[in-house]
Amino acid sequence: MTRIPSEDRDLMEKAIYFPMLVKVLEKDLYIINNSPFKLRNPYLMLIDNTLTGIQSELFLVKKIMKKRGMKVQEVKRDDTFTTYLFIYNGYEEYHNYFNPRLKNKVEELLSYYLFKRFENNQSSDQSLRVTR
Repeated sequence: MTRIPSEDRDLMEKAIYFPMLVKVLEKDLYIINNSPFKLRNPYLMLIDNTLTGIQSELFLVKKIMKKRGMKVQEVKRDDTFTTYLFIYNGYEEYHNYFNPRLKNKVEELLSYYLFKRFENNQSSDQSLRVTR
């Protein structure tokens, strides 16, 4: 049984997922920069803006965690699971994450930050266009 409230655990999980997102986007930037794209600037701008947003959120997550006395450390990784140590108000808990689950969650977050976060704004923009 965990002593960590679900809201704080979600925050701690962001401290796991966001660095993974940063790595993925940095690797994508490198690939785009070294690929024969004809018009690479729109891709670079999209990824760079997304990366900046995620880094800002990661900064806030770390700031809040520090203020609340929370830490997350990767302890062990194998082919199937990754173990993290969650330190919460002096308590230590080990949490195992299934690696495919980590990958799927990072992919889901990547989709959100690249385009799904704009869907609500676009639908309101489209309704403005229709009424004009």
